This record gives sequence, structure tokens and C-alpha cells, in this order.
Amino acid sequence: MAIPDFQSIMLPLLKFCADGQEHTHRESIDVLAKEFGLTEDEQKQLLPSGQQRVFHNRVSWARAHMKMAHLVENTRRGVFRITERGKQVLGQSPSGINIRFLMQFPEFTEARTGHQDNRKVEDAFSIADEQGNKTPAERLEEAYMTLRGNLANELISQLKSSSPDFFEKVVVEVLVKMGYGGSRKDAGQAIGRSGDEGIDGIIKEDRLGLDIIYIQAKKWENTISRPEIQKFAGALQGKRARKGIFITTSDFSQSAHEYVSAIESKIILIDGQQLAQFMIDFGVGVATDATYELKRLDSDYFTEN
Repeated sequence: MAIPDFQSIMLPLLKFCADGQEHTHRESIDVLAKEFGLTEDEQKQLLPSGQQRVFHNRVSWARAHMKMAHLVENTRRGVFRITERGKQVLGQSPSGINIRFLMQFPEFTEARTGHQDNRKVEDAFSIADEQGNKTPAERLEEAYMTLRGNLANELISQLKSSSPDFFEKVVVEVLVKMGYGGSRKDAGQAIGRSGDEGIDGIIKEDRLGLDIIYIQAKKWENTISRPEIQKFAGALQGKRARKGIFITTSDFSQSAHEYVSAIESKIILIDGQQLAQFMIDFGVGVATDATYELKRLDSDYFTEN
């Protein structure tokens, strides 16, 4: 079964705490996961940021929305229970609880928009209903990943149109930012052998130079196939090198990936998309446009001694 959206979780969550007892967030997740028949992999599925599990996030938002409507309340940190209003709602045997259902409670609309006039927020909640299968956190992360993907495509386009010398500079910069090569000067001296619209050379694996890595980078449009990787592997053997990185602005064929996984030498394949992601992660060729801080309630602050 697919992971339910957060609105579909509301009614089962309210029924879960219908006994009036205190329950922890962890309890609700475990019980609801079984009720929805989620597999272990589905329960472990992460948001794009990798910081939180999808199902955990959706249960949290389901509870948060019902809390705004005063159907549940927090009794202490991480612990909640149903309210009298929540019991009354269950007594009505609703077929489901969603954002539209919660709009009947003035506290909910006020918490979401800052005023109580349901008519003024009807359009806003219509939009929310259309996107109701995703929590606000999921929509934010989805927007972030879209912007990141667009930026990566722009970087690849710029790399493909750059000169071999500039491409060499980018590769050196990325590798140094990732912790290879010691200083940028050392890395540049080690790699600076341009030719055939690519670069070939060695770079330190660490600052002490305990091991070296053989580098080859190609500004190609076409997919790089197995023969090119075989040549690279042969070059490694000729230099008695055990490790290599092959970087390209295009991509690699399946046979190329299969080949590197079967040979003794350790060869890492970095395609254009991966290189662009590294540039974003390590701040190469990109600038910060805006920064947003997501804050949460600090429950410890409100704990009275």
C-alpha cells in the first residue's frame, strides 16, 4: 500500500486516541503504520532532504492540524490526547477528516490564516485541498529539489560550453573542496595536463599524500561506453595506480557501470548530473540567493520548574 497522505491519516489518528489516555507520537506512528499495512521500506522512506521519514512527517502534520482545530491537545512534550471536542467529532461518525472538515472550527482557520472569517479563506483552503496529498514540509522540499535540479542543468550547460582549461579548473576546485589534493595549488600542479578536451593526471587522496588517485575528465556530449572505461583502467594499470575517477559532462552506459563493478581497480564514475550536484553541495560556481530558516516550537523552553 502507498504511504497515505496526511489528511487521510487524521481520522485514524483521532480514533487511535479515542480512549482519552495519553499517547506518544512514537506509539501513534507504530499503530498507524500497522493499520495502513505499510511495509518496512515504506516506513523507512525519507523526504528528499533525507532528514525525516515521510510517514513520520505526515503523522506529525495530521496531529498538528487537528491540534489547531482543538481535536487533540499536547499534555507534555511528545505526548498528546483527545479533547472533548475530538470525542464529539468521533461521535458524529465522520467518513473522514480533512482540511475542509476542520474549517468549521474558528480556531483552525484563525491558526492557519490569522482571522476567523471562513469565507475569506475559502479560496486559500481550496488550494490546500488540491495539494492535500503533501504536507507543507513536503511541498517545500519538492520546490527546493525542483530549483536544485534546474540549477544543476544550468551548470551542466555552462560546463559543456566552457573551455578545456576552465573545465580543468572546475574539476580541481570540486575535488579540493571535497577534501582531495591538499591545497588547490598542489592539486592544480598534479592535474594540469590538458589534452583531448579533457584532463589527465594524479591528485592526492589526502593532505599527507598517502595515496594518489588517477583522474580523467572529458567534456563529451555522447554517452561514454565501456571501451573508454577499459582504456582508463589500462592507464591505471600502466601507472600502477589502484584508484581512479572518471568525470564527464555527459553520462555513462550501463555496460560501463557493470565493467567498473567487476574489475579489481577502484574506479568511480561521475557523470554530468553528479558533478553538478557536487558543485552545488560544495559551493563551486554557485552563489546563495536566499536562506530560509525553518523553526519549531521549543517545548523545553515552556517547561516550568
